[in-house]
Amino acid sequence: MRPAMLAFITIAASAFATVVAWAADLPMINGEVKKVDESAGKVTIKHDAITNLDMGAMTMVFKANDPSLLKSVKPGDKIKFSADKVNGQITVMAIEKK
Repeated sequence: MRPAMLAFITIAASAFATVVAWAADLPMINGEVKKVDESAGKVTIKHDAITNLDMGAMTMVFKANDPSLLKSVKPGDKIKFSADKVNGQITVMAIEKK
């Protein structure tokens, strides 16, 4: 049992480190929170161009990669965030208040 648990922990830690490094490479975009729907894990953001997604400035709804990201923001907050495509959906990977 111990070797299996150790292997699982090693793989999980490696996957987490990969996701963290991947999110750190994404550009941080200026935006303003328009709406937060914590129960659905979604946030509406008026944002500048998202260069890594070749997307112009607009207002749109994003899925949050981790719904706990939404606990720190509310409508009207000026933010910086990163976004990427995850399983075909444009997803907020990180968010912070300005």
